[in-house]
Amino acid sequence: MSVFSSKRRTLISAAAMVALTPLLSACGKEEPTFIGSDITGTELGKDLAMVDGSGQLRTLTDYKGKVVVVFFGFTQCPDVCPTAMAELSQTMELLGENAAQVQVLMISVDPERDTPEILSAYVSAFNPDFVGLTGTPEQLSTTAKSFKTYYAKSPGATPEQYSMDHASSFYIIDQEGEARVLISGNASAQDIANDINQLL
Repeated sequence: MSVFSSKRRTLISAAAMVALTPLLSACGKEEPTFIGSDITGTELGKDLAMVDGSGQLRTLTDYKGKVVVVFFGFTQCPDVCPTAMAELSQTMELLGENAAQVQVLMISVDPERDTPEILSAYVSAFNPDFVGLTGTPEQLSTTAKSFKTYYAKSPGATPEQYSMDHASSFYIIDQEGEARVLISGNASAQDIANDINQLL
């Protein structure tokens, strides 16, 4: 009798687990699969504090509720920056209606020449919803360190003709302001859109 009861209990437990499996999987949100590197938990960008085109100081808190894509560059960049911004413009097109839930920020590594007005006009040429952020050298230094990104002045023929060396990756930050993805600056618009969609 006890053997029968034990078998019966096992069958009932198994049946209960089969019945609960769909409910359990529905409770847990599926983990995102990023094309870029997963940087969840790094807290990169927490100290972002730069000035927008209207002269307003901006931090990540201002963009809560949106997925934020951050790119470091400068307006006199000959090739890498315009190519990256064009890819981000195409990314927004691929996102369709979801683009309204995304904010692209270009942070200037050349605050000496990139005034809020100049930078704002530059990013708007790629997409009217893009935001350019600049500021003092100190604000840039703090923000760049927060993202663990690199930039440096590269001397030119004259002091005014310098260029800027800089890292060119895209940082994708979720709607809660947490850094989640670091994706190559050479990534296609399709790949960037894929990783953004994982967070929407």
